[in-house]
Amino acid sequence: MRSCHAFSVYINVHLCGHSALLHGVNLSSLFTSSLVQAAMASSTFAFTPLLLLLLLPPQAFSSKNSSSVSAAAGSSSFVPSASLISTLQATLGEIEDVLSLLTSIPGVFDQRLSAAITDCVDLLDLSSDEISWALSSSSSSSSTSRPSSASGSVTGDRRFDLHSWMSAALGNQDTCKEGLGGGLPASLIAEGLDTVTSLVSDALQEIAGDSGGTGRRRLMGFPEWVSTGDRRLLQESSQPPTADAVVAQDGTGNYTTVSAAVEEAPDRSQRRYVIYVKKGVYKENVDIKKKKWNLMIIGDGVGQTIISGDHNYVDGWTTYRSATFAVTATGFIARDLTIENTAGPGKHQAVALRSDSDLSVYYRCEFAGFQDTLYAHSLRQFYRDCRVSGTVDFVFGNAAAVFQNCELAARRPLPNQKNSVTAQGRADPNQNTGFSFQFCNLTGEADLTNATATYLGRPWKEYSRTVVMQSYLGPVLRPEGWLEWDRDFALDTLYYAEYMNHGPGSNLTRRVKWAGFHGLSDPAMVVNFTVAQFLDGDLWLPATGVKYTAGLSL
Repeated sequence: MRSCHAFSVYINVHLCGHSALLHGVNLSSLFTSSLVQAAMASSTFAFTPLLLLLLLPPQAFSSKNSSSVSAAAGSSSFVPSASLISTLQATLGEIEDVLSLLTSIPGVFDQRLSAAITDCVDLLDLSSDEISWALSSSSSSSSTSRPSSASGSVTGDRRFDLHSWMSAALGNQDTCKEGLGGGLPASLIAEGLDTVTSLVSDALQEIAGDSGGTGRRRLMGFPEWVSTGDRRLLQESSQPPTADAVVAQDGTGNYTTVSAAVEEAPDRSQRRYVIYVKKGVYKENVDIKKKKWNLMIIGDGVGQTIISGDHNYVDGWTTYRSATFAVTATGFIARDLTIENTAGPGKHQAVALRSDSDLSVYYRCEFAGFQDTLYAHSLRQFYRDCRVSGTVDFVFGNAAAVFQNCELAARRPLPNQKNSVTAQGRADPNQNTGFSFQFCNLTGEADLTNATATYLGRPWKEYSRTVVMQSYLGPVLRPEGWLEWDRDFALDTLYYAEYMNHGPGSNLTRRVKWAGFHGLSDPAMVVNFTVAQFLDGDLWLPATGVKYTAGLSL
């Protein structure tokens, strides 16, 4: 288990199960006062089979709730009400007020608290963008700040897009609070953050309402939001690729660092901008800001092109800010590279990749670290043919993310720590978020010992949602399969499911007996977890060029 630190609520939550329980209750009261009344999951989302099921709210499978699942059919014609538009406008005003308070706070703080304030500014700015996109999508007027369909953030399914943006906006407030913890900054903006949260909750409730029907979409190859041109870029094997910019340490390219190439990439590009990074170890922290739409980074292969950093919690970074590679811009694609955080298990939280990129794709990439390796923070993400290694909660966050044909490799943690592959952070039943793993392999690195207990996941937040299907589960997995966060916290409200897995760790006989765990055998139930259903992948993945499986069959 993680050790507790008094500096921030985030550490108390993310490291310490005891505090997590209390924190989860507080978040629930903030985020769900009105949302739980109309919980549902829009099947307009089309991630992998897993993801869609993940997106389905717990009540869709519980006798305590009878909300139906909205369908893709007809959601593109969803017409926001006047009250929804008014709520979104009011929310923007409240965010502006909170940002004004944050940027005017006097005093000198330690590195971590200063970083947490910066995180909050960035996160609230993201929420402002997401709400602005929702307003633009709800009216006939256009906005230069809103990505168009060409930029990759609009799928053509209005309800699906709005639901995703509002789910992310709600999660952004959560991350801000966790990073600040107590103290002066948190107290100054507490009331404003609560107001923003309440308004976003109201908007999310209406957007997540049942649209009726049971529409289905069929995906072939990569999800539909992957364009023909992007598919070609992803699948081509020739090197070097056609690129707009080349990064090479030996001076044979346009730049010697990835960050320099990213900095000079065009803002709000309506076409794909490709940066080719030649083989080598690039010791830098890359931050792809929100204006760098449609950026693609291609390397020379896993283990050949390596972006390496070592920022971590112990050395004063927030978890959010510790990422070696962070991407916020919409429509991002990465191919054939390794991103690592070399801080080691003793440094606790140390992120390799953090992604807030909507409709993003990671293809043939490796993410290497220990605790908190891959932070799938928010919005819609697809991972194909990737490798993720780590120890405690090494895939975590609150995105709607699908992992297909990926390897999950457990490593040796600190003494007395337990490995958990996932810590999914869905805090509200109306958020369309969750993790889906299909055709994946759970293995152990060479340094992993039989004495290390390894689990598929544990509930970071009350409505944590993770599905593992049609995957190989190796002998490293404990027979119980899943791990408590703190006693009975979230065991009735989470949604964890397994379907048609194989391998020595796949036997369900000794699995946990939680109300929220489901061993599934009916394909009619798990089809909702597919890329086509959970991520609405037919609408955006084909444009990227990444191959994918739409349903349950290869």
